[in-house]
Amino acid sequence: MTSTSNGLYLLIGALLVVVIGLGGYIYHEQTKPRASSSASARMASRCRKNSVFLI
Repeated sequence: MTSTSNGLYLLIGALLVVVIGLGGYIYHEQTKPRASSSASARMASRCRKNSVFLI
């Protein structure tokens, strides 16, 4: 009976670790600062202008 209880506690603990880890990952991905499309367009434009000088 105690090995079944220990296995159950181990399973519950493993599930808790997975749920907490997945929650942290999702939270981190959702709160990442994202560059706006206009900012990325400006950066691409600058790179194209600067590449002329490198060639």
